[in-house]
Amino acid sequence: MKPLDNGQPDTPKTDAAPDAMVANPTINRRARSGRPTEDRLLFQRSDEDRERAAFTHSDTWRVLRITGEFVAGFDALAEVGPAVSVFGSARTPEADPMYGAAVDLGRRLAEAGFATITGGGPGIMEAANRGALEAGGLSIGANIELPMEQGLNRFVNLPLNFRYFFVRKTMFVKYAEGFVIFPGGFGTLDELFEALTLIQTGKVGHFPVVLFGSAFWGGLTRWVEEQLLATGKIHDRDRDLLWVTDDTEEVVEIMRASYRKNHDEAAPARTTDRDMR
Repeated sequence: MKPLDNGQPDTPKTDAAPDAMVANPTINRRARSGRPTEDRLLFQRSDEDRERAAFTHSDTWRVLRITGEFVAGFDALAEVGPAVSVFGSARTPEADPMYGAAVDLGRRLAEAGFATITGGGPGIMEAANRGALEAGGLSIGANIELPMEQGLNRFVNLPLNFRYFFVRKTMFVKYAEGFVIFPGGFGTLDELFEALTLIQTGKVGHFPVVLFGSAFWGGLTRWVEEQLLATGKIHDRDRDLLWVTDDTEEVVEIMRASYRKNHDEAAPARTTDRDMR
């Protein structure tokens, strides 16, 4: 029997074509003509593309990269809860008593419900992260790209990486209830005086800045009193922004008292790495 006439013209039969080519005759024609597909154009690189790649080293591109770092940092730390930023020398060896004190502080802060934020490097930073992690707390490391590479220490359970110091410093301040400054060098002093300046000028709310190690910081505090305060370079209330102690439990009590005052709450809830998952 002849097939029923459906009123449609006969279509010559060809070999089966891929579904995509059947669905999109334009792609079919382009592929058959030897012209590159859109995907191929996307992935191939020409000399002109390489010249345009120099844009990634321009100030405009850096602004986009900086914005990306802010977004990533805010996103990662938005739900951290109360935290304390701990600073100190990356060159402090494990045998140094200050290393042990920083471990103890990280542990006590975790037990009190505070996350610990450090620069994520070795020395004092490693010690504070270690104490927080071993106590089951949230141990945050905000690492920075440096000419002499500084990798994240192994005791960080919430890692962040930055190219720009000022973005990293924002994370230290924005999410901290207070600063603890262990003995350190220029970088540690930079963090100390930036924190004091931000508080003094009202750019951030009042939070405690604790110098840990009275023997190390004694000369600096005397200079502040004898030179800055005595000559009117700072006000009496500015000197009161600094605490000095050798007791890790006192540090925790200072942070607790500040948290209660600023948040009108009895105590911070314990924050662990599991809370971030």
